[in-house]
Order: sequence, then C-alpha cells, then structure tokens
Amino acid sequence: MEVKEAFMPAFIHSFFIALGVLLGGSLIGGLGAFISGQAPLSEIYSVASKLKIWALVAAIGGTFDAFYSFERGIFLGQTKDVFKQFLLIVSAMGGAQFGWRIIEWFTQEHIS
Repeated sequence: MEVKEAFMPAFIHSFFIALGVLLGGSLIGGLGAFISGQAPLSEIYSVASKLKIWALVAAIGGTFDAFYSFERGIFLGQTKDVFKQFLLIVSAMGGAQFGWRIIEWFTQEHIS
C-alpha cells in the first residue's frame, strides 16, 4: 500500500531534490576532476550541464507515475492530476535551473 504525499510538500521536495542532485553531482564531479589532475571548475560546469535532465528525472521520481497521472487525466477526465503533475515538473525544472545558476555563478565559466 502506497501512501500519497500531500501536494505542497511534494512540490517543495521536487524543487530541492532537483537542486540537490545538480549541486551535489557537479561538486562531487569537480572533486573527482581535482583528484585526477583536471581543471575542477571547468569540470563542475560541464557536469552540471549534463546533470540538468537527470536532476529533473530524479525529482519526479524516475518512474512512470508521471505518465500514469497524465494518462489518468487525459483518458479518465481527471484534469486535477494532470495539473498537479505539471506543477511538480515545473518545480523540479525550477530547482534544476536554480542549481545551474548557482554553478554558473560559482564557476564564472560563462564570462569570456
């Protein structure tokens, strides 16, 4: 039996999970680059750009629950579920984008 999480906590969790995956993954990747003798800030920037989509996947659960909610909303007329799932995806995208901006600010790679 699965216990469903209330919407607002899920919305907040989605944002911070995506943020944490992006920041944690890229900073640990930079540590690996430092240990292997590569430029850590450039590697942090590179890893962060590759992790954005995976942060989104991790935040929405990485399962087919999102697709099931869309199916239920479209075919069974439960538009409330579609709207909630859309907002969770937007929250995760916001967390990933916020993490990306932090990494961009930290590494200053975008400045020529």
